[in-house]
Amino acid sequence: TFGSTIRSEAQRMLRIIEDLMSLSRIEADRYRVPDEQIDLGEVARIAIEHAATLAERRGCKVDGQIEPSLPMVMGDFGQLLQLADNLLGNAIRYGCTDKSCVARIAVRSDGQQVILTVSDEGEGIAPEHLPRLTERFYRVDSARSRESGGTGLGLAIVKHIVERHQGTLEIQSEPGRGTEVSVSLPAA
Repeated sequence: TFGSTIRSEAQRMLRIIEDLMSLSRIEADRYRVPDEQIDLGEVARIAIEHAATLAERRGCKVDGQIEPSLPMVMGDFGQLLQLADNLLGNAIRYGCTDKSCVARIAVRSDGQQVILTVSDEGEGIAPEHLPRLTERFYRVDSARSRESGGTGLGLAIVKHIVERHQGTLEIQSEPGRGTEVSVSLPAA
C-alpha cells in the first residue's frame, strides 16, 4: 500500500541520515588516536549477537572463529563494533544465497597485528567494482542494495574507522566464489 511505501522510504532516509552522522563523527575524530584497550574477539562475539535476527530472517548461519588469548588493540570500542556489525551485516545481506548461507567472522593474531576477517560464499563481486567499494554511496547493484536496506555508506564508514585505527583494509572477491574482507589492526 501507499502508506507502507512511505513508511519504508522514511525508514531508509533515517538510516542514511544516521550513517552520514556516524561518518561525520568518525571523520571529526580521525586525528585523535584511540586510547582504549579493546579485545577484538569480544567485539566479534557481540557483532554475532547483533546479527542474529538478520541472519535468522535471511536463513543464514553465522560461524564465529575467534582465537583464544588475543592481544588487545588500541581502539574506540563503539567504532570497532560498528565496523564488525557493518561487515557481518554485508556478508549476511549480500553473501547469503541459495548456494551457501554461511557468513564467517574470524579473529586471529600474527603477533604484530590482530586480524578480523568476515567472509561469505555468495555471488562475489566483479573485479571492476572492487576499487570503488569504499566510496560513499557506491553500490554494485543499487536495486538489490536498496531492497536489503543498504545505504551505500557501510564500507565507507569501515574504511574511515580502519584509517583512524592505523590499520589496513583488504577486500578480496571473485564472482561465484564469495567475498572476504580483512581488517588488520596493530596489537597494543
